[in-house]
Amino acid sequence: METSKFFPIVETQDEGYQKTFKNCAELVPTLPRSKGWWLDELFQYQGFWMSSFPIRGSMLINDHFKPRPTDIIVATSPKCGTTWLRALVFSIINRASFDFNDHPLRKLNPQELVLLFEGHIHKDGSTSFLDELPSPRLLSTHIPYSLFPKRMTDDTSACRFVYICRDPKDVLVSKWHFSNKLRPKEVPPLSLEEAFDLFCIGVSHYGPFWDHVLGYWKASVESPKKVLFLTYEDVKKEPLGCVRKVAEFLGVPFSPEEENKNTVEEIVKLCSFESLSNLDVNKSVAKRSERPVSNSDFFRKGE
Repeated sequence: METSKFFPIVETQDEGYQKTFKNCAELVPTLPRSKGWWLDELFQYQGFWMSSFPIRGSMLINDHFKPRPTDIIVATSPKCGTTWLRALVFSIINRASFDFNDHPLRKLNPQELVLLFEGHIHKDGSTSFLDELPSPRLLSTHIPYSLFPKRMTDDTSACRFVYICRDPKDVLVSKWHFSNKLRPKEVPPLSLEEAFDLFCIGVSHYGPFWDHVLGYWKASVESPKKVLFLTYEDVKKEPLGCVRKVAEFLGVPFSPEEENKNTVEEIVKLCSFESLSNLDVNKSVAKRSERPVSNSDFFRKGE
């Protein structure tokens, strides 16, 4: 199969995947491009700036993904509370399956429990990995709402999106810190002034930021049973109410018995910044880009 300098080699016997890979490899070099926040280039694809990897993921989703009515997509612009929301939604959906004292979140990073959609659509060179996941499938994404296929976003589809946004000033600072951790050691750090300029003109991963936010916000207004729109600040201020709101939206409201057992409080406590950031698993080092990044870098301040 043909490969491109923009992509790692993925071996596949799936002819449909081969065609999408080829189409993407031919498309990406023709797109407008800009310097990335770390080493990668960003390309403007359907109005949004992304690296080549999620562009291919988006194309694979559009060409091959078969949604189920029970699918749940945790959606965010990067550095808006992705890890926190993954943990909360996973805990809400699976609360009857695990004891809080021996919970998967005490052993695994939320990224390992709620997989990145546009990343794992690549896995094994087919959709078989996602097809084999049990229902309800819980996935995470940074992809803008407008880039998903109509079979996932129109009113005939029952799959649901839970989206969280955050004050853009905090997003900028968080992106800046995180990006500098991913830049190769021999590359000078990105200055805050340069990051500010890039962010304001919309050149950031999955940006422009406000276009990303407004896409999901408009969808939540037009289809409130399909898209739930949250803010990081509201979840931080009223975590108990927001957890109940998410459970209600997902069709799994808390029973009186669960309320009496303080299940909501247990979920909030388990998923708190203090709890997750202090676990050994979230202090380990993961390989991202050309530099090792600690899982703790996904828990910078929690504010």
